[in-house]
Amino acid sequence: MTDQPVEARCDHCKQTRPLFLYEPDHDFHVIPVPCEWCAREKQPLLCARCYSVEKRREESAPVSPVEEQAVIGFHLLIANNARLIARAEADRATCEGIAAATAKSESAA
Repeated sequence: MTDQPVEARCDHCKQTRPLFLYEPDHDFHVIPVPCEWCAREKQPLLCARCYSVEKRREESAPVSPVEEQAVIGFHLLIANNARLIARAEADRATCEGIAAATAKSESAA
């Protein structure tokens, strides 16, 4: 069985052509900022030509200041978490070293 696209009216140009479901391809899904593509109630069925136009429009859309701040905040959160994890690992290694030294000195006594 081959995956043939559905042939129907394009939601954009209204011509009957093979259609594809337009699904946005961007990294804004992980931040709580609604975007034009994710906020759509129903993603459109588009012909290849309209799909390409929509893809170019999505890729060239300017980032709003709210989105930019959310992305910066997200990256700062990731960096902060990495520092906290590194500090916790260093503290754990220090505690394990102290425990090992204590056990060694108690067994030698």
